[in-house]
Amino acid sequence: MKILFIGDIYGRPGRMVCSTAIPFLKDKYHVDFVIANGENAAGGFGLTPMVVGELKSLGIDCITTGNHIWDKKEIIPYLKEGNRDVLRPLNYPEGVPAVGSHMYGKIGVINLLGRTFVNSIIDCPFRNGLKEAVDMRKKTKTIVVDFHAETTAEKQAFAFWIDGKVSAVVGTHTHVQTSDERILPGGTAFITDAGMTGAFDSVIGARPKEAIERFLYGIPKRLQSAKGGKRFNGVLIDIDEETGTATSIERLNFPVE
Repeated sequence: MKILFIGDIYGRPGRMVCSTAIPFLKDKYHVDFVIANGENAAGGFGLTPMVVGELKSLGIDCITTGNHIWDKKEIIPYLKEGNRDVLRPLNYPEGVPAVGSHMYGKIGVINLLGRTFVNSIIDCPFRNGLKEAVDMRKKTKTIVVDFHAETTAEKQAFAFWIDGKVSAVVGTHTHVQTSDERILPGGTAFITDAGMTGAFDSVIGARPKEAIERFLYGIPKRLQSAKGGKRFNGVLIDIDEETGTATSIERLNFPVE
């Protein structure tokens, strides 16, 4: 089974890249399932139901998120309606709307949020992630985890913690793709960060002007999506359906104009 995971889609430029890249990749690699982190897909911050519909129309089967899931308030009623095409981090406390994991046919997806420098009051992603993986393996052996976290150490530690229990752990959040894709000893595919799909003539997706002013003056500035240097970032993972073991992980990084 071939699974395409798309690194954080940033704003309209990211959606434009996906409209070109997804059909191309599906045709070239015979992709069976597409997962994308979409928490920045609406103007660089959050998601709206309209943007969710657009992403689904592009061929994305599951949209994972992170700490920006709540930035656009109109997504909350959509999630409360029980839609499962968008996941919020599993380790939010009980009572938070939506779900953090779901079965899409034979494929299980788990969305987790790290605590270091991101959100220290959420539940433990390690314990919650392992528990969910063990429960999900009763139904399927093909399980992909989006671990949305700030530090490389937290993401790598989690991957080794859950190695052999899931098919893949894909790190997201930093918008900078790492070159450490590998298969861990227990058969879990891993990359510290899948990167960003959007405009690369930018500061992690935003126009440099406002980002620089934030650092110069320490005054909040509304960030705007950049436009130039559009690129696709992600990984292609091949999984043995019988065992749930990953057989390969390929890093994808190419321009799209």
